[in-house]
Amino acid sequence: MLELVDIHSYYGESHVLHGISLKVKEGSVVALLGRNGMGKTTTIRSIIGFTPPRRGVVRFKGKDITGLQSYQIAQMGIGLVPQGRHILPSLSVEENLTMAATTRGKTEAWTLDTVYSRFPILKERAKLGGSRLSGGEQQMLAIGRALMTNPELLLMDEPSEGLAPIIVREISHIIGQLKKSGLSILLVEQNFPMALAAADYSYIISKGIIVYESTPEELRGNEEVKAKYLGVAK
Repeated sequence: MLELVDIHSYYGESHVLHGISLKVKEGSVVALLGRNGMGKTTTIRSIIGFTPPRRGVVRFKGKDITGLQSYQIAQMGIGLVPQGRHILPSLSVEENLTMAATTRGKTEAWTLDTVYSRFPILKERAKLGGSRLSGGEQQMLAIGRALMTNPELLLMDEPSEGLAPIIVREISHIIGQLKKSGLSILLVEQNFPMALAAADYSYIISKGIIVYESTPEELRGNEEVKAKYLGVAK
């Protein structure tokens, strides 16, 4: 579904990603883990076209999408749940959702009704402005908005950030449901237990380099790697 090969990305003259390579298989959830400032969000930005790589290749379903405009990449079937949610606060919940609506000829497309069935609280808040939602509700809206584009691959950047534990559990449950539906997901997350509970495979990034990759089971048992790169104590 997605393949990154030797990606090098920069902010100005600052070299942030130093040869990132990873894969997301169709129907799988892949977790990209790491401490703050290690290049996780830059990896997402490189895929979606906000920070185009200066070297390397991004392939989506076998097609080279490196250097395409972000709207072109989105139209091909990649959805984004950005870090910080970035909903449009002056628009209502329903307007945030409908403005993103895209169909790709699927028989079970994401529509307003299907999003509302998955997120009943959004239906209750449909006419409210985005600024009047709680943090958890805004995160659900950001996920629902991405689903309205009917993606084949969903990029999720820190979906648990700043949320109360009970809401984090709810977001984790939503990711599990999306996985069961067959959606491919690249999950960038600092919440280690949440990420590994959802993931089929995991990568760790440190200082713009992939320093470790394994199944979640193997990572759970590697105390040295968890302590060194994730700050997770035994």
